[in-house]
Amino acid sequence: MSTPLYKVPTKPRVPRASKASKGKRVYQLRIDLSWVKPRVWRRLLVPTTVKLSLLHVVLLDAMGWQGGHLHEFIFLDANYGQPEPTWELPEGVDDETNVSLHKALAGSASFTYVYDYGDNWQHKIKVEREGDMGTPLTSAMFIAGKGACPPGDVGGAPGYQDFLEAIADSKHPRHQEIAEWHPEPFDPNAFDPAQAQARLDRINL
Repeated sequence: MSTPLYKVPTKPRVPRASKASKGKRVYQLRIDLSWVKPRVWRRLLVPTTVKLSLLHVVLLDAMGWQGGHLHEFIFLDANYGQPEPTWELPEGVDDETNVSLHKALAGSASFTYVYDYGDNWQHKIKVEREGDMGTPLTSAMFIAGKGACPPGDVGGAPGYQDFLEAIADSKHPRHQEIAEWHPEPFDPNAFDPAQAQARLDRINL
């Protein structure tokens, strides 16, 4: 990256993008999965103009989720989600399809992304910096991260904690049950940045 990103002020005043700079301005996002230990977090760059519908896919792949569940973005002034053919958006949740991250932030520097209403995975997301890449960013850029993404349908943060305890102790009363449900080895600290970037490279922003 040719131009260093600068720190977002406490109450950022984001200038309107000109045609010449469209797609070049980026946000540096820090994503933290709430209520889990060991900590699971990611840091990446996305265009300020990314639509929330695409940001949803970016977050899934950056974290390592498999998808297939409903989600919601919670901002200071509005909530957004994706309408489905067989499911209407709840009252107070707007259609995310044509809304950019820049517009949804409306000057704030943090928001929440909820994935899977059943398991209620809440991701606290902070806009750490804003800057100019000098060239349009066509896919999200992974910077750093730690911690394995929990298995899908494990039961949210409480279920994940039970899962970790059970697989780590062969004498745990649910060890055999959990081992049969998730037979693959699982290391909560394992994370491959290269694989995360490879997934992100498939998403054309």
